[in-house]
Amino acid sequence: MQHGLPSWRRPPNCRGVGVCWGAPRVCGCFGGATTAVSGQQRRSGAQTGGREQPIDCKMELEAVLKERRGASAGDPARVLGAWVKRGWPAAGGPGADTELIAAESASMGRTRELSSKDSDLEYEALPEGSTVTTHMLAGAVAGIMEHCLMYPVDCVKTRMQSLQPDPAARYRNVMEALTKIIRTEGFWRPMRGMNVTATGAGPAHALYFACYEKLKKTLSDVIRPGGNSHIANGCGFHSALGFTVPFSQVIKQRMQMYNSPYRRVTDCMRAVWRKEGAGAFYRSYTTQLTMNIPFQAIHFMTYEFLQETLNPQRQYNPTSHMVSGACAGAVAAAVTTPLDVCKTLLNTQESLALNSQNISGHITGMANAFRTVYQIGGVTAYFRGVQARVIYQMPSTAIAWSVYEFFKYIITKRQEERRASH
Repeated sequence: MQHGLPSWRRPPNCRGVGVCWGAPRVCGCFGGATTAVSGQQRRSGAQTGGREQPIDCKMELEAVLKERRGASAGDPARVLGAWVKRGWPAAGGPGADTELIAAESASMGRTRELSSKDSDLEYEALPEGSTVTTHMLAGAVAGIMEHCLMYPVDCVKTRMQSLQPDPAARYRNVMEALTKIIRTEGFWRPMRGMNVTATGAGPAHALYFACYEKLKKTLSDVIRPGGNSHIANGCGFHSALGFTVPFSQVIKQRMQMYNSPYRRVTDCMRAVWRKEGAGAFYRSYTTQLTMNIPFQAIHFMTYEFLQETLNPQRQYNPTSHMVSGACAGAVAAAVTTPLDVCKTLLNTQESLALNSQNISGHITGMANAFRTVYQIGGVTAYFRGVQARVIYQMPSTAIAWSVYEFFKYIITKRQEERRASH
C-alpha cells in the first residue's frame, strides 16, 4: 500500500511503503524500514548541516511502551496514539513538541502516584479478599496472645471475685495482689493453668472470629445493604458461642484459687472427674452463655461504633484498633461483672463460702448462684473484682483486636500480591 501523500510532502527518509498520516513531520509506517522525524529532530538536523537523523520506529515504539508501561499496558490503541503524538506538532509553535511530552510525563507521574496509593491495601478492601481461613488464623493468633499476655491479671481477677477469701488472699488492688502472690507463692504462681487456656483459646477464637465476620456481613447486607449495621455487629458473635466450652474455665479457675491443691492440669482434671463427675465441667455453661450474650453484644457494638468515629475510612490503623478495643472491653466488662462473679462461684465451688451459709453439696444453675452470692455478700458482692476485671479486659481486647486486624491485613495483602503475580 502506497502513501497517501504526494512525493514532495513525504519525509525524505520514507520509502513510501506502509501507511502514512497526513502530517509532513510524522511518518508512521508498518512493514518496511521506516523513520519518524519530529520538529525537534528537524531543528537539530538543520544545525548539523541539514541532515536529519533517522530513528528506527521500533526503537521509538519501545521507548513509548517503556514510558507508558504503568498506564498503557494491554491497550494497543493508547500505545499507538502515544507513539504518534510524540512526533505530532501542536498548534503552539516551535516548542509545542516539548510541551506535549512534558505534559504527558506529568500526567504519567500523577497516574503512577495514584497507582502506588491504590496498591496499598486499605482495611475497607480487606473483607472482599479475606477468606474464612484468614479470619480463623488471625482469630486463633489473637486469642492465644490475648489470654497468655494477660493471664496473670486473670489470676488476680479470679481471686478477687472470691466471696469468702482466706485472710492471706485479700487484696486491695491488682498491683498489690500480683506483688503479694509472687512474693509469697513464687514467681510462676500467677501463670499456673495458662497452658490449658492457650490450648482452648486457639480453636475457640478461630471459630469465634470466623463466625462473627460471616454472620456480621450476612446480616449487614440484609439490614443495611452496602453499609454497617450495629444490630448485625451485636448479633454477629452468637453463632460462635456454642464453641466456647467452659471445660478449660473450670480447670483454670480452680488452679488459680489460693491454696489450690492442683499443680498440673491433668491432676485437676482427674480430681474433678473422680469427685464430681463429668457434669462439673459444665456447671457454668448456661451462666457463661448468658454472660457472653450481653458482653459480646456490648463489646462488638462499642468497637464498631468507635471505629466509625475514629477510623471512618476503615483503613488499617493500629492506634484506632487498640483504643476502640480497649474501650469496648472496659464497658462490656463493667456491665457484666455480676454474671462473671456467679460464673466463678459455679466453677470453683468455694468451700469457705458454702460452709459459711451451711450449704451442702454443690451449687448448680445460674439462679442458684445468684441467690448464693446475694446471701453471702449482698448487692455489693455482685461487683467483686470489677476493678481487676476491667483492668484485665481493657488490654486483652486491645491486644485481641490489634493482633486480629494486623494478621488479617498481612495475610490478605500477601494473598492479593500472590494473585497479582499470577
